[in-house]
Amino acid sequence: MSQKEEIIYGLNPVTEALRGTRRIFELFISGSSSDKRIEKLLKLAAERKVPVRQRDKGDLSRLCGTDHHQGVALKAEPFPYADFDNVLATAKETGNGLLLVLDSVQDPHNLGALIRSAACAGAHGVVIPKDRAAGVTAVAEKASAGAVATVPVAQVVNISQALEELKKAGFWVFGADGSAKSTLYQQDFTGPVALVIGGEGEGIRPLVRKSCDQLVGIPMQGGVNSLNASVAGGILLFEVVRQRLAKK
Repeated sequence: MSQKEEIIYGLNPVTEALRGTRRIFELFISGSSSDKRIEKLLKLAAERKVPVRQRDKGDLSRLCGTDHHQGVALKAEPFPYADFDNVLATAKETGNGLLLVLDSVQDPHNLGALIRSAACAGAHGVVIPKDRAAGVTAVAEKASAGAVATVPVAQVVNISQALEELKKAGFWVFGADGSAKSTLYQQDFTGPVALVIGGEGEGIRPLVRKSCDQLVGIPMQGGVNSLNASVAGGILLFEVVRQRLAKK
């Protein structure tokens, strides 16, 4: 596989990629065209003049590197990251932008789940670091259930610097931290907000933590003292949604 090509697999990721603007080279199918979901994909492929190849299940598994392809795969151009300045400008224009910033999330499943939550919460973009973090790969795309095609994802060299730019643009930056004295339920999320979620092991790095306006925790009631990064992100995102709906 060349660096100019990428395999996308799974019904939702393939459907969203075919609906999007990303360049598609081939659609691979293992299954019957009488299946309504496959039929829908074939129609989308025909509309975009994408060649369709029939493959047996084993070939498709080898191509995808996994059995979890649901009988469909695409050969496409690599994931097109959004420009951070454009994402910021769009979010700022709305008057109460919502951005999700991920600091060193390593697991592509967590990345995909966080992007999916951000899309469902109506976030205007997701910001991730270029180095020492998961990027948008086929695994992340599958975990996002195709959401990577519906919300812009920007890669930046320096997360702390990106947060400073967000603050200059009028965003209030909240970092999720289990040791924070205040909880997310004590905050006002109705204005322009950037939520920062740290990596799976260490959480938010010290320099990034210093760039946050406020650290917030999720109150724990049971015997376990921390949440999975993607779950924590989902809770924060939908507290923002709840507050904004309540204000309307």
